[in-house]
Amino acid sequence: MKSNRWTVFAALLVSTSAAAQVTLNANSWVPPSHALTAGMMMPWCADVEKATAGRVKCNLLPKAVVATPQTFDAVRDGLADLSFTVHGYTPGRFVLTDMAEFPFLGDTAEATSVAYQRIYARTLAKADEHKGVVTLAVFTHGPGQMYNTKRQIGSLKDLQGLKIRVGGGMVNEITKAIGASPLLKPANESYEILSSGVADGVFFPKESPLSFKLIPLIKHVTYVPGGLYNVSFLFMMNSAKWSQISKADQAAIMKLSGEAYAHRAGKAWDAADAKGEAAVREANIPILLASPAFVAEIEAKTAGLEKAWFAKAHAKGVDGAATLKAFRAEIAKLSGK
Repeated sequence: MKSNRWTVFAALLVSTSAAAQVTLNANSWVPPSHALTAGMMMPWCADVEKATAGRVKCNLLPKAVVATPQTFDAVRDGLADLSFTVHGYTPGRFVLTDMAEFPFLGDTAEATSVAYQRIYARTLAKADEHKGVVTLAVFTHGPGQMYNTKRQIGSLKDLQGLKIRVGGGMVNEITKAIGASPLLKPANESYEILSSGVADGVFFPKESPLSFKLIPLIKHVTYVPGGLYNVSFLFMMNSAKWSQISKADQAAIMKLSGEAYAHRAGKAWDAADAKGEAAVREANIPILLASPAFVAEIEAKTAGLEKAWFAKAHAKGVDGAATLKAFRAEIAKLSGK
């Protein structure tokens, strides 16, 4: 009897020890030096390893396991355990996350990201649009700007006929509304389509010309106060892998996720944006700040997009008007306005 008890006890110890050691295969579809990887995911991994006393670790895979738009499904299906994705890379699949992508939301990624995470947790999460994965955080990049190889953009008429690379989602609709032709392509394909002339320009946050080596190609820049658009990101984990982590370690991980991750992501992106803008200025690329008249033109052309989203949100059981108002109020509060 005593021998049997020790056998069971030893088996339990082995089982517990094995279950406690979890390695997360982390997938990235941007360069290792990009803020998404070097400034967000991998520092989070280091903090997770420390917080769990080494029981949960990350292994950064040498290359992306699937084409960029398939990242959500890859994590859901276990091809990778940990990654991030852009909601707009699969148009129409995610509806409520469009809230974070409207024009003129804010001037920093940190304020927008933290506000987004708060509203997501409070209101949007209940719709379960991320079913199949564990949502660790949502966040945004910095305010989106205009870059092109053809001419200075100072009004809507200057955009007519230009083919612009966009990431999908709301920016696709914004681009059409203001008179340009959107080309839906992942960020990591931007150099190829811009250098080959397939695209005349890109809409990107300030960090991207440096991150994706576009500065030699860009001839004109227009910065839009508050951003022409934004992009919604999801940081996620495979559900089966999550279930292998102890409850105590899950709790430790969630303390580093959610709003804490939104702060981390926003700060990293703001720092990257500052470097990107400095590189553009050092290259002496002409920069135009969108005038109040140009901003008013954009507002007039994109106003209908909010109303259209309200209807889609209502179908998901969310009061879109109230939610967007609360989102903007959170951004203003975090921005000290």
